[in-house]
Amino acid sequence: MSHSVFITGTTRGIGLELARQFLDAGSDVFATARNPESDALQSLKAAHGDQLQLLSLDVTDSVQIAEVAATLAGQPLNLLINNAGLFRSRSDDAESLSHETWLQEFHVNAIAPFMVTRALRENLAAADDALVAMISSKMGSMSDNTSGGAYSYRSSKAALNAVTVCLSSDLADDGTRVVALHPGWVRTDMGGSNAPVDAPTSASGLKKVMLGIDTTQNGGFFDYTGAPIPW
Repeated sequence: MSHSVFITGTTRGIGLELARQFLDAGSDVFATARNPESDALQSLKAAHGDQLQLLSLDVTDSVQIAEVAATLAGQPLNLLINNAGLFRSRSDDAESLSHETWLQEFHVNAIAPFMVTRALRENLAAADDALVAMISSKMGSMSDNTSGGAYSYRSSKAALNAVTVCLSSDLADDGTRVVALHPGWVRTDMGGSNAPVDAPTSASGLKKVMLGIDTTQNGGFFDYTGAPIPW
């Protein structure tokens, strides 16, 4: 049976690179994006043909989530990577952060990964020993927060970590493991040009960690090298 991977947020950055590397490894990839017609995704499609399925998905849209789930009915998924994320509040401080920005980041970073996972639960259960990988951030770690700030992003990723732990328990009987992963500070549109890690290095590390997760690590929080991160 082929190895099937479902990835959100694949237009660019880590998501695009994860799609590329799993395709190169022979996996069947379902890559979702708000704009699946992007040049980068179309280039991957041209290179890999039917091995890559491109799906339109805004992870905050419940109707689109249901439509994608219906499209994949009966399709086992070995790996779900909830990668889509938002860090719109980068330049905000305690005085300038808006209610709207906080809600947007919470929706994309914490609520949407749960909703996508719930919609694809049967697909994961149909696979042998499936994994849900939540692309979180070390900035969601309480123990690591020594500098303050980034209220909405930090709290949204901390919430995602809590969702991860809950799902790791609730999906255990399905044979599905759930972990939170920190990709590093990566040179992407979100991470910025000063980040020390490039997207191929992060994606390669994440891929290795994902494929090596066992049941004893279910519900854990790890970085892209496999090192555990304190909550």
